Amino acid sequence: MAVVVEEKSASSPLGFLTDNALSLAISDTYANLQERRKLLGLDNPGTVDGIAREVQKDVLLSNFMFSGLRCDLQKVFSINPLFRLQHGFAMGSQALPPWQLMALYGNSSVFMQAAYSSDKSLTAWGNLRWTPQFVTKTQTSIDPRQAQTMIQIDNEYTGDDFSASVKAISPSILDGGLTGIFIGSYLQSLTPRLSVGLEGVWQRAALNSKPETAVSYCARYRGTDWIASAQYLAQGSLGASYWRKLAERVEAGADCQLQFAPGMGGAGLLGGIRREGQTTLGVKYTFGTAVYRAQVDSAGKFGVVLEKRVAAPVTVTFAAEIDQWKNTHKLGLAVSLEGAPEELEEIAQRPENQSTLPPPI
Repeated sequence: MAVVVEEKSASSPLGFLTDNALSLAISDTYANLQERRKLLGLDNPGTVDGIAREVQKDVLLSNFMFSGLRCDLQKVFSINPLFRLQHGFAMGSQALPPWQLMALYGNSSVFMQAAYSSDKSLTAWGNLRWTPQFVTKTQTSIDPRQAQTMIQIDNEYTGDDFSASVKAISPSILDGGLTGIFIGSYLQSLTPRLSVGLEGVWQRAALNSKPETAVSYCARYRGTDWIASAQYLAQGSLGASYWRKLAERVEAGADCQLQFAPGMGGAGLLGGIRREGQTTLGVKYTFGTAVYRAQVDSAGKFGVVLEKRVAAPVTVTFAAEIDQWKNTHKLGLAVSLEGAPEELEEIAQRPENQSTLPPPI
């Protein structure tokens, strides 16, 4: 008769941390919570920075308005990986340099972009996708007119029903202590339509100054063809936005920003609360080869931006803004020329290149 002796494997020295009633109860509770979250069918809500992206970054003119004359010459050398060079020329603009050279490289894991201007300033972006959910984004700006170089590092994790990020702006320990700006944010979907989040900021300009902290709260609700969002800042600021798809090619949005300054109501430091605010209304029309955007705000400004592709490699953009109260205006005209060999355009149309993961921009 054969006797089988079962030998128990030696436990880990730190096994007592997991092999106890408390840790097992926490593990079971977390597993049950994960199962319930999957049954709710929650989607990723985006990020706190993009809580109102449909209005502020797509419909309104904040990212599209410019003045003066501008010409961009682009040359695409490769599609996958993406490699592009661009020369930019500007005249009559206070925001854009007279000349700028920009290079871009990107694939499914790495994105790198650098811009060198005629004023000897250099800006570089570098993003690395560690996993499909985790991305590290960096930005460095060197300007001879500024005393300090700006460095920004952003670590962003995108889960199935939440997004979390930790951002550091110009961090330093060279002065004997920690200085800089550190921002942490978290946005969670509670239902298929409602998501809430918060953002915390810790900043310290120098060691001889006290650290400052602030916490903001935000919420986002997504309807069938509309999205509403709100954000409250601890300094006394309140922002609300509303986006709606009016038709297949028409979108509209409203953005309202309110600020409350205590003790500035007109009776000295002990006065009431001064309330300041601005409301902006915008609309976006998408045609076959053109995109038209227009907005008007409570400060008396009216602006339009028309972007039209007049030919396959040529895009013309017209921008105009009128300030009724200050009796001023701005005009802008831009021409973009993009060139790529025909074989690259054929490669871009292939199904295997269209289904690849985009660069971690």
